[in-house]
Amino acid sequence: MQFHQQGYVSGDPRIKAAAGIGLDRPEELPAEVDVLIVGTGPAGMITAAQLAAFPDINTRIVERRGGRLEIGQADGIQARSVETFQAFGFAERIITEAYRITATVFWKPDPADRSRIVRAARAPDDTTGISEFPHLIVNQARVLDYFAEVMAYSPSRMKADYGWEFRGLDIAASGEYPVAVTLVRTGGDGSGVERVVHAKYVVGADGAHSAVRESIGAKHTSVHANHAWGVMDVLAVTDFPDIRAKCAIQSEDGGNILLIPREGGSLFRMYVDLGEVVENGAHAVRNTTIEDIIAKANKILHPYTLDVKSVAWSSVYEVGHRLTDRFDDVPLDRLGGRLPRVFIMGDACHTHSAKAGQGMNVSMQDGFNLAWKLAHVLAGRSPASLLATYSAERQVIAKNLIDFDLEWSRLMAMRPEDFENPTELEDFYVRTFEFPAGFMTEYQPSMITGEGVHQDLATGFPIGKRFKSAPVVRVADANPVQLGHHHRADGRWRIYAFADAPAVGEPSALSDWARWISSSPESPLLKYTPVDGDSDAVFDVKLIAQQDFEGVPLGRVPSLFLPRTGPFGLIEYELVYAADPLNDIFELRGISRGGAVVLVRPDQYVANVLPLTAMSGLDAFFERFMLPRS
Repeated sequence: MQFHQQGYVSGDPRIKAAAGIGLDRPEELPAEVDVLIVGTGPAGMITAAQLAAFPDINTRIVERRGGRLEIGQADGIQARSVETFQAFGFAERIITEAYRITATVFWKPDPADRSRIVRAARAPDDTTGISEFPHLIVNQARVLDYFAEVMAYSPSRMKADYGWEFRGLDIAASGEYPVAVTLVRTGGDGSGVERVVHAKYVVGADGAHSAVRESIGAKHTSVHANHAWGVMDVLAVTDFPDIRAKCAIQSEDGGNILLIPREGGSLFRMYVDLGEVVENGAHAVRNTTIEDIIAKANKILHPYTLDVKSVAWSSVYEVGHRLTDRFDDVPLDRLGGRLPRVFIMGDACHTHSAKAGQGMNVSMQDGFNLAWKLAHVLAGRSPASLLATYSAERQVIAKNLIDFDLEWSRLMAMRPEDFENPTELEDFYVRTFEFPAGFMTEYQPSMITGEGVHQDLATGFPIGKRFKSAPVVRVADANPVQLGHHHRADGRWRIYAFADAPAVGEPSALSDWARWISSSPESPLLKYTPVDGDSDAVFDVKLIAQQDFEGVPLGRVPSLFLPRTGPFGLIEYELVYAADPLNDIFELRGISRGGAVVLVRPDQYVANVLPLTAMSGLDAFFERFMLPRS
């Protein structure tokens, strides 16, 4: 973390100096805003946290509740989400307080006495080393708290506006603030008062019953699995030996349980199988009491017992899978004919079962995907056409998620004797691990994702997939670090220049590339960096050398990688890295010894791979979606 560029900081370095809208942020909702976000769930809060990094963009987030969420329904945090938390600066702290999942234990009927359950298998959570970050369990409310802190400590000094309910919107054909949003005060002074806020863009992150979705006429298609589950977070005394492990438990005739230990050492969650829902029987199953859920859990767990002492939260739900036909306000028959002004994300456009731990995780990636694009457009970096890529990219991902969850839900609800292969459930879990962990997302070629012509230069950084970090050594201080951990949620593009073989400072493809990008009129740095901005305001350019750190003298490094920034023109020393001799990134990620340039989007997805010699290709790529500086 760097925090002295503007002058000495003696307080909490996470608190950035106020700027822009943060210098005099009004307490009351203004009449006009750049972005109005509806809903303070995970999707809405990550969107707000990313936009908070842009103090010249006036963003507000409204919520009908009177205050912060205290008990969240979601709790599973996949490794991809923890990578995202690292970008926002709180991964280490949330890991400390969370429960860490390392394996799933499978329990099945005892072949000798099928009225009893026995431990049948134990599947490691990650056998491939797909991420250096763990799979966590932590209350959704705590995730929201961390994003709220990011917002409050940002230059924008953003905070949620609680007590406002969305009632509707109208989109004008023209005007600077064309979306008129009607809000109603839900409590306190002025309860019931209606007011209209005009916005350039609106984001609906208002849940499965989204009023924003209804207001734009997005079609909600659904597939129901007629199966009900009771879910409870409890404190209990039990002799079940794996109560502090994630378990998939199948009984002979009592149904199934998915057991999820919770943070704090004692709390755990159980998804308890309530069986098939008969036609017109939804109302009855929703009235299942907590006593009935506990009794059902005890039947499934036999011969073990569960003595519940306290219930922190419980609910009954039917598995439902829903997906909207689009994630913005542009009707399908007008795609390409006009640009979007209203967007929906999270449960507002895709819902599914809770048992694969995907809801919060996928929703946050919706927000991360959209927020940097909004920032680029509103800051004048990109044309508004960039915003059409949000629905195009995320709707496909949501469809893949629902297809996966349909199969997982089906398997979780099956009776043991109905499986053709007795290990089918655990086999599916291991075989598909990469999907629920969040790493199967692969964006297709578009204006912001390359076609993969030069993918062979960096096979370990697949274009369209997230940038997979690897160990390197920072040259200035010889510290071993993870390269990807320095990708912050600041809206900047990352340009990783992997050097060719000659020593740094010697004539090479790298030195030619560095000279071109530093001085050519066709260089993205010169074309798109604001005239009054630091040289790294839009692009974060890093060097990774093949030699160890002792073989990379800073005095011979091209000045591109040692830029002077801030009011004092201080040198940035954290952009030059060397290969770790024990874990050579060139070997780990299949990078050509002839060098390569890897472009990474602000949301951590690889956008393109190019040769060091392809200067025109670099220029042509950014020209597709960026506007010349003003």
